[in-house]
Amino acid sequence: MADTVRAAVQIAPRNIEIREFPRPRIGPENGLLRVEANGICGSDVETFKGHLGAAIDPFIPGHEPLGIIEEVGERAAERWGVQPGDRVALEIIVPCRSCQRCLTGRYQSCRNRTVGHGVTPVKVAPGLWGGLSEYLYLSPGAILHPIDKTLPAEIAVMFNPIGAGVRWACHLGGVGLGDTVLVLGAGQRGLAAVIAARAAGAGTIIVTGLATDAHKLALAKEFGADHTIVVDETDTVQRVTELTDGQLADVTLELTPMATEPVLDAVLATRHGGRVVLAGLKGGKEVPLRTDLIVNRALTVVGAFGVDARAYVEAIRIIESRRFPLEKLHTHTFGLDSTTLAIETLAGEVPGQAAVHVSVHPGAI
Repeated sequence: MADTVRAAVQIAPRNIEIREFPRPRIGPENGLLRVEANGICGSDVETFKGHLGAAIDPFIPGHEPLGIIEEVGERAAERWGVQPGDRVALEIIVPCRSCQRCLTGRYQSCRNRTVGHGVTPVKVAPGLWGGLSEYLYLSPGAILHPIDKTLPAEIAVMFNPIGAGVRWACHLGGVGLGDTVLVLGAGQRGLAAVIAARAAGAGTIIVTGLATDAHKLALAKEFGADHTIVVDETDTVQRVTELTDGQLADVTLELTPMATEPVLDAVLATRHGGRVVLAGLKGGKEVPLRTDLIVNRALTVVGAFGVDARAYVEAIRIIESRRFPLEKLHTHTFGLDSTTLAIETLAGEVPGQAAVHVSVHPGAI
């Protein structure tokens, strides 16, 4: 058993280095996860670039960890319902589990949480808080979800993007039977929203993307989209109007990173009384908002903050059902030493590489 753990540490924008940390000692209330895979998210890309604010202190990225319970304390095992050897998916949020917000199901806004996976500085002991590491420390408040060990790791690790699709399309968007759903953005979570909307019984699904997203738009069709729109060649609102015979979308999901124009497109392309879910981070950019249009169309506009336990559970059921060919989403697997290349690949910065879902497998060579 090694006494040290290797991890990728972001020390500044576009600067990640491999460091070694002491292997944590595990007591009755905590545990240690051997990381099998960690999915790379669009927010990892923007954080890597410094668009979402440079980290004040070095930290281990990775908020989509999938792994095997390596060690677990007696009381922690009872609390989590796990034993060594079990495979689990890990949530980013680490709530206190006892405040009023936690007890009423609003644990994502827990005021007492001081750490989170993939965001906590390494100066906070024991340092191993991110999934881009050989092992990850499981503090007493961690939230774990069991997942089928027979699934390939690169498929099982999709629990986070699929969870986002479930929550944003179904729980926040309220997609139901026969609904017309407009998904602005054809990234991992846009494609996951297509899967979730199709599973929920949507009638018509429309997905937008850039000309450079041709491979993603093709996948959207495979996963159930009825129409795709290339936004740098076609006016989004005009095309949605044509495709729906002027009825517009019942539910619109705005998932594009950094771009502000799609927010207005979302409002303009949604019918009277429809719902708009905003999930695409803009890096602090101001977005002009036509509030009269929101009022006069009686729109419900919802902000999507991450994924919650209900969505994770339902996403894992979708993955375990093997109903969808999720292997078509996964395009690249990297080892820990290639973490920077993994992020740059998802960002579209590596010539000749058309990435959709990318994961880092710390145990890989």
